[in-house]
Amino acid sequence: MFIVEETIAGAVQIPKQRGESLLDTAVRCAEERHWDVVPGTWTEVVDGVHVCSCGDAACSAPGAHPAEPGWADLATGSASAARRMWQQRPGASVLLPTGRAFDAISVPETAGLLALARMERMGLTPGPVTLTPYRRTEFFVLPGAAAKLPDLLRALGWTASSLDLVVLGEGSYVVAPPTRVGRHGAVQWARRPTQENRWLPDAGELVPSLAYACGRDR
Repeated sequence: MFIVEETIAGAVQIPKQRGESLLDTAVRCAEERHWDVVPGTWTEVVDGVHVCSCGDAACSAPGAHPAEPGWADLATGSASAARRMWQQRPGASVLLPTGRAFDAISVPETAGLLALARMERMGLTPGPVTLTPYRRTEFFVLPGAAAKLPDLLRALGWTASSLDLVVLGEGSYVVAPPTRVGRHGAVQWARRPTQENRWLPDAGELVPSLAYACGRDR
């Protein structure tokens, strides 16, 4: 059974990525989805090498993390404000604070693709899903997922510490496509925001498939 599902997961189609600018993405997120957005760091070329604007030569997420400590307070849901922000800093990464309009459940990429295949076979419609250069998939769900997760996993016979399954909630963020994480590559949509997934699922709808896939991926 696992072999069949693993094959299906390998066949999950990643949508063709739009050639949007970071400014267009930020405005679209605020205008169409009513998500808060905030500009993060960006990459600069120094002596022919792409480095993060934060100045840390060993930055683990070059060009794709908050630019200052008070970043969460600068986030806006206004499309016009977002446009002004990215006009001033066109290369800034697009960060979406979690714990507001949505939380995100982060799992390894292979587990995420397997879970997507299972959801599609079961007729479930996930919300938007990103693929990061660090081989993680991030599933957008309704806020409050962190508080529900322990009980949801316990009901399935798992504990949070036994699976590589993390909820990004209040105080955290996801990096929106097409932000590039230095030399690691760009964030992509595995399931882009559409009218069909405008209403986000509750964590309880997705956790069974995600936990199963993470368990098989250990």
